Amino acid sequence: MADAAARVALATAPELPQLDEDGPALRAALGARGVDAGPVIWDDPAVDWSGFDLVVVRSVWDAARRRAAFLDWAQRVARATRLVNRAEVLRWNTDKRYLLDLERGGAPIVPTRFFTPQERVDLPAAGDWVVKPAVSSGALDTARYRDDGAGLEAHVRRLLAQGRVVMLQPYLEQIDEGGETALVFFHGTFSHAIRKGPILRDEVQLVQGLYAAEDIGPREASAQERSAALEVLAALPFAADGLTYARVDLVPGPGRPLLLELELAEPSLFLGHAPGAAERLADAIVVELGR
Repeated sequence: MADAAARVALATAPELPQLDEDGPALRAALGARGVDAGPVIWDDPAVDWSGFDLVVVRSVWDAARRRAAFLDWAQRVARATRLVNRAEVLRWNTDKRYLLDLERGGAPIVPTRFFTPQERVDLPAAGDWVVKPAVSSGALDTARYRDDGAGLEAHVRRLLAQGRVVMLQPYLEQIDEGGETALVFFHGTFSHAIRKGPILRDEVQLVQGLYAAEDIGPREASAQERSAALEVLAALPFAADGLTYARVDLVPGPGRPLLLELELAEPSLFLGHAPGAAERLADAIVVELGR
């Protein structure tokens, strides 16, 4: 049990003042452990962050649109109190070029190319491809192009003209049948997995302008998926057991699961889809309070 005086801020976006769907179960689990936890808008200038024993980044789903401001905020909070996940983790993970670091570390990733506004762009004219910004979340500004080289190029050049780094990945058709598997870890220990249905099969529908609507359900992670997820965590430039939470999003690849994204900043953790998940996260937060 935590000290009864422990105060925890669950940082969230203005559009989600009561947190996301994980919020009620997490707050209840923390309350049962003697922790006073509640939602706090991350960019509210009136908040005194030093008044909290711990700040847990949760549903700050507008951060990708304001990455510089968000990272400045994280540094300020880290100077005032403890922040999880840590500010340096948030900086690294909010630019998807982290995939290249993981690939160099031996992680099995979906083949990915990045383009910057300063370089010459050589794009495929045919095939099944996904275009997205390197700084984004919730499938914002993300689209799939099937044998539509003109549409793909227009999308890439529009993002580059905005000064954004762009990433290009092949669309793996196995996703249409099997979807994605998201594996959730607390302090490097596996908690549970869920299935995410394919969201780029049709036009992306946004919820509150923040994230794509998703088809979510429980899933038993296979031995191959758990092994791939552990390879991803082993390739991190910092220790996985120092991460309060991590979500490893895998897709079926040719012969083995591949990493689509690693979510360390503000992921949905789908606590309602696994018995005991909220309690396991609450336990991880209590551990952070004791450090």
